[in-house]
Amino acid sequence: MQTMPIREKQTTRVAELLMCAPSAYDLLYEINAWMHLSDKPDKQLAWRQWEQLYHTLTEQIGIPVRLIEQASEAPDMVFTANAGLPLPGKQVVLSRFRHPERQVEEPYFEQWFREQGYTIHYMPRDCAFEGEGDAFLMGDLIVAGYRKRTDICAHRYLSQLTGLEVLSLELVDDRWYHLDTCFLPLTDRLVAYYPEAFDWYARRVIEQHFETIPVSPEEALRFACNSVVIGNHVVMPSGCPILRFYLEERGYTVHEVPMSEFIKSGGACKCLVLYLLGE
Repeated sequence: MQTMPIREKQTTRVAELLMCAPSAYDLLYEINAWMHLSDKPDKQLAWRQWEQLYHTLTEQIGIPVRLIEQASEAPDMVFTANAGLPLPGKQVVLSRFRHPERQVEEPYFEQWFREQGYTIHYMPRDCAFEGEGDAFLMGDLIVAGYRKRTDICAHRYLSQLTGLEVLSLELVDDRWYHLDTCFLPLTDRLVAYYPEAFDWYARRVIEQHFETIPVSPEEALRFACNSVVIGNHVVMPSGCPILRFYLEERGYTVHEVPMSEFIKSGGACKCLVLYLLGE
């Protein structure tokens, strides 16, 4: 495999976002600890919550948002963070979803990236990988979760492809099945995270590599870590005053958006957004 060029110690710059309006969003199966067929989302309320997130990003923050149309047979396609991992130079590593219920999304995301002129990289067929849900490009590092939805083999592939070090973090609680549900990169060296989502070794790795803001259990359950960071703006689910205080103390402008109907499927602000990188 040829290693793609990535400048050493670059700062990751988000230029645009990819979102998917919830035209076919629903809860039709149970593939994570948050999903219960007895507690389905209110689809009209979900629309309003998605629109508030969209308008916060585009109007209040001013970040361009690209849209992909939701396929009728893909109720979770709204969670575009799981489409893949965009890389510098208009490249993307496409996801290989663990569950058949989400594998139906793969050709739609592949088509979208191809139409936008991306160079597409594929995981080996037997290696599960769920994109930016489980991997963040943080300067000269890739920080990646594994065990629940992504296999450790995906980390080796990412390292070989990019030439970057991958910090592998084991997720041990079924509620925190993706890295982006419990780990929030604020800068390349500052993160907020929920310690109990990780095994002891992963917690040690995080503390050794980053300045950290621990998130309380109560706010972790409100998906505080599943926030969108654009420069000094943070868009987070409503009801997380402690993390909001710590962020505002550090100079961040915090925007709160209600996410109740998406949390029923195990996602919130960041799950609904994929970072598209600048050149």
